[in-house]
Amino acid sequence: MLSDVTTPQDLDDRFRETLAALGTPPHRRDPAEPVTDGATLTGAQALDLFDAQVTSRQLDLAGRWLRSFGEGFYTIGSAGHEANALVAAVLQPTDPALLHYRSGAFYCVRAAQAAAGPAHTIASEPDEVAPAQPAGSVTGTLGAVDPASRPSGVRHDPASDGYDVGVGLFRAPGDPADEQPADSTRDDAAPAVTDPAGAADEASSDTPAVDAEWEAAGGAAWPERPWAYGEAAGDVLRGMVASAREPIAGGRHKVFGHPDLAVVPTTSTIASHLPRAVGMGLAVEWLRRLETRRAGGVRLGDDSNVAPPWPPDSIVVCSFGDASINHASATAAFNTAGWYDHTGLRIPVLFVCEDNGLGISVRTPQGWVETTLRSKPGIRYFAADGGDPVQAYAVAAEAAAWVRRHRRPALLHLRTVRLMGHAGADAETAYRSPAEIAADLDLDPVAAMARLLVEAGVASGEELLGRYDHVGWQVRRIAEEVIGEPKLTAAADVVAPLAPRRPARVARAVAEAAARAGGPGAAARNETFGGKPPELAGPLTLAQSINAALTDGMLDHPEMAVFGEDVAAKGGVYGVTKGLRDRFGPARVFDTLLDETSVLGLGLGAGLAGMLPVPEIQYLAYLHNAEDQLRGEAATMQFFSQGAYRNPMVVRVAGLAYQEGFGGHFHNDNSVAVLRDVPGLVIAVPARPDDAAPMLRTCLASAAVDGSVCVFLEPIALYHTRDLYLDGDGEWLAGYAGPGDWAGGHVPIGRARVYGVGSAEDLTIITFGNGVRLSLRAAAALADEGVGTRVVDLRWLAPLPVADIIREASVTGRVLVVDETRRSGGVGEGVIAALVDAGYVGAARRVAGVDSFVPLGPAARQVLVSEEAITQGARTLLAR
Repeated sequence: MLSDVTTPQDLDDRFRETLAALGTPPHRRDPAEPVTDGATLTGAQALDLFDAQVTSRQLDLAGRWLRSFGEGFYTIGSAGHEANALVAAVLQPTDPALLHYRSGAFYCVRAAQAAAGPAHTIASEPDEVAPAQPAGSVTGTLGAVDPASRPSGVRHDPASDGYDVGVGLFRAPGDPADEQPADSTRDDAAPAVTDPAGAADEASSDTPAVDAEWEAAGGAAWPERPWAYGEAAGDVLRGMVASAREPIAGGRHKVFGHPDLAVVPTTSTIASHLPRAVGMGLAVEWLRRLETRRAGGVRLGDDSNVAPPWPPDSIVVCSFGDASINHASATAAFNTAGWYDHTGLRIPVLFVCEDNGLGISVRTPQGWVETTLRSKPGIRYFAADGGDPVQAYAVAAEAAAWVRRHRRPALLHLRTVRLMGHAGADAETAYRSPAEIAADLDLDPVAAMARLLVEAGVASGEELLGRYDHVGWQVRRIAEEVIGEPKLTAAADVVAPLAPRRPARVARAVAEAAARAGGPGAAARNETFGGKPPELAGPLTLAQSINAALTDGMLDHPEMAVFGEDVAAKGGVYGVTKGLRDRFGPARVFDTLLDETSVLGLGLGAGLAGMLPVPEIQYLAYLHNAEDQLRGEAATMQFFSQGAYRNPMVVRVAGLAYQEGFGGHFHNDNSVAVLRDVPGLVIAVPARPDDAAPMLRTCLASAAVDGSVCVFLEPIALYHTRDLYLDGDGEWLAGYAGPGDWAGGHVPIGRARVYGVGSAEDLTIITFGNGVRLSLRAAAALADEGVGTRVVDLRWLAPLPVADIIREASVTGRVLVVDETRRSGGVGEGVIAALVDAGYVGAARRVAGVDSFVPLGPAARQVLVSEEAITQGARTLLAR
């Protein structure tokens, strides 16, 4: 045996020796009794948890075995973190969970809980019995809302509101939780707990046959305790071998997730899922309050279609490693949870920090995690040692019960160890001493559970060793079976769940919204608009049109919420959301704290919980602080869950350049490359008022129907623009279409708009955003020179309207791409590439912004596209 190195063989040998040395207990204890005096953990529960932990350990060993001959592709394991099984055991199987990648034991327990049914859940209070959950409450496509029969909204008077952060449905005045304890002293009794996994009573249908096969092969029997974790083991092993039959990602990644288990896949563990967890907590409580008001006869319009995907008493659990607490995303999440708690809102989230003291090779300073986590305002702190099963179980139960009772955030600091290094390729002897590695082996949590079982008189060391071998044999058998399962072999199969597009259904959803707005919802709509709907208000600016479309969207989507910095009382820094809070109340239109990561995290969680979030990012430049919430979290959800989970969202972003009087690059950012590179993301850029409203309706419908993640990029400089050619001509204003015209004026995703100037036969200008107005003005000047121009407004930067680009380019054979973003990485590159890929043989030229940040004042004109540059570019192209 390699005594100083935790290779798979060494870890296995050490564990077997430990079990063999435990011997036989002098007295046997009834498994139904607590394992020690005063403990809440019974012998039967401890046996089930030992089974889950051993299954997780054997899965880690199998992962290394599969990798050794090229059939496994993931070796980050859970060895040393198996105490998270105790956390899973004290939760409801319907509590939504976002899990750290060392959560094998947690996943096993959750799978067995769900299979066993409601009888094997815990109670949230000492004397309560957990209610049975409605069938199918966490199955299917989460976040989806039936678009049929959309209700109308009503007006609310927010004058009496305190904090402008959505308190209408969240705050519970007089709640005993309103008093935050001054310290972390725990004063809540641990809840009564039934069999956490249900393994003693139920198992998969093939377990008896497998047990018989094992005994026939000479294995020792485990009396009356069938193995309950076979299905979970199969899920994990399929992920390791990238099987297309893996139930959540379908071979696209190895993640812990399953829609039937309320386990939401997380694809990054560097804390990027924590902001989403806060958003989920906020949404869970929003929906719970809504259910309470329904039960009490308080209605906010016809909101019968707003159905929460989880039971109303659910709490959100989110686990992560100790190194992750240093990440900006974690800081954002903790700060946001505490900030909302300070304002009186309820966010029932249990954060679980699994602290093994290492971030790959970087040591966490002694005491840093506790000092950091204890200091988080508004978040209750609990601490447990994963090597002490009785204490860890009791504290985990206490923490979960506290969050469930008070509907407030708490943090469980669970001390763990890391065995077998970070992953299979990690030679930890390069940065850890043999003594340090050996010390962690002595703290093996599975060995600790085994010692507890023997000391309690529940099992002997020989019986536990037999069980360990039995589970290992079954895991190996399943591993051999899944090796031969099919893999993803075609690009079309890989990307199928990435961003489904059903344009006919989206168009139908828009038409149905129009029918509701013009029919049963007409009276409420008229009242909401103060008796003067926008179609009767005369020509509108871009900002006014977006405001009206948001109002119509809120009326049609009762699950829709608008939030961001300054969007509520102020109505947005440019007035785009003015009046929305007055119309719909602070529960649906609310201000957030100034942190873009948290704004998007709230949207991610709300979408997953069944809402239709419309967060606002105040300026495009501010999005770059938080873009991983779109790239790494929002855009990957359907991809890594095969569409089982969705986070529909329409992110409004004020951006692009040409803003007068409020300059500098933070308020005139013209970089969208980071967005166009995100697979599946929809990017809309309305230039004119009569495009803005239908494009926004399309984005909302696409989010509701297909779970799309859309960025609605609004050109700041065009918000209040009224004129096109001459001062006072009013030609940039446009009327707002009434519901009767919505279906006919529907703008599908990926379709351009074409303007003809003059003969429209000599030149095609392809542009977007501010470039549309500039190009139309330039085209008018060219018309005076006898040049006919087709101005193509892309409207959608992703997906690009390629068919329209090719068609319009072919009409004239001369293409000028006017790109207000930068020459390098700008939109123009994509347009030119589309022309080349399609075999376009005509002339083409680009006019683009300079590769520079946008400076303040008149200097901005030196780096941005101008009318003169467009006309000169056109003349050069025509002279060829």
